[in-house]
Amino acid sequence: MDLNQIKLFEGKGVRSIWDRDKEEWFFSVVDVIGVLTESNNPRDYWYRVKKRMTEEEKSELSTICRQLKLESSDGKKYNTDVADMQGIFRIIQSIPSPKAEPFKVWLAKVGKERIDETIDPELAIERARSTYRKKGYDEKWIQQRMMTIRARNELTDEWKAHGVKQGWEYASLTDALTLEWAGMTTRDYKDLKNLKKENLRDNMSTLELALNMVAEATTTELTRAKNPQGYEENKKVAKEGGRIAGNTRKEIEAKTGRPVVTSKNAKDFQLESPRSLEIEGDE
Repeated sequence: MDLNQIKLFEGKGVRSIWDRDKEEWFFSVVDVIGVLTESNNPRDYWYRVKKRMTEEEKSELSTICRQLKLESSDGKKYNTDVADMQGIFRIIQSIPSPKAEPFKVWLAKVGKERIDETIDPELAIERARSTYRKKGYDEKWIQQRMMTIRARNELTDEWKAHGVKQGWEYASLTDALTLEWAGMTTRDYKDLKNLKKENLRDNMSTLELALNMVAEATTTELTRAKNPQGYEENKKVAKEGGRIAGNTRKEIEAKTGRPVVTSKNAKDFQLESPRSLEIEGDE
């Protein structure tokens, strides 16, 4: 755990802590309740919420809440109930507050969107395009990003078919592949770009995206050709696919005299011209 912060919500502070390993923000439940209910004693309010919940709900609550040390008003750190964003939304559903209603409406809307997208996956693609446009991404970058999503999905489909388990094994193979092509692990790459929960690919230049896609697409083809089984065999193939893209990166850097992997992120790119998104530093 690291990086404790106070986040403002409607002018009121909400204590939070960043879990570097899980790549999740955890928020003080008492602080969120204080904002939503304007209670003079949000700690007591939270106690009464837990008390009136059914046994089934309490069981669910134990899976979404945990205790972490957060700094109190006296400057000392105490064990405090915290939850990630998903957990906070679940808790909000149990709070009869007018301020909670916008969150509940949003949750219902998001739930419907996910169901619709399951029926028609093209809706998810178009929603992604629309979201990137609203964030100010260039159309050429968006097209490239859509292609990387396809390449990633094809790779994970192959991993699944070849005995790789979702979760840690997917993440570990991605790390191995990224280390080979970019020269650093995914976490180090995100640290370079000063990212926390943000998606790494959403903060890559077009050239970084292209090489990442080459690494994943090459690994997909090698997996189909070599038919590795299980985590260890697939890790060797992932390294090989990443190494091929890594050699391309090194050749580009030798020719241009500039690094391909950059500390710049989406905010930096959006301040630059569309051309800078294509090949950073190209003159």
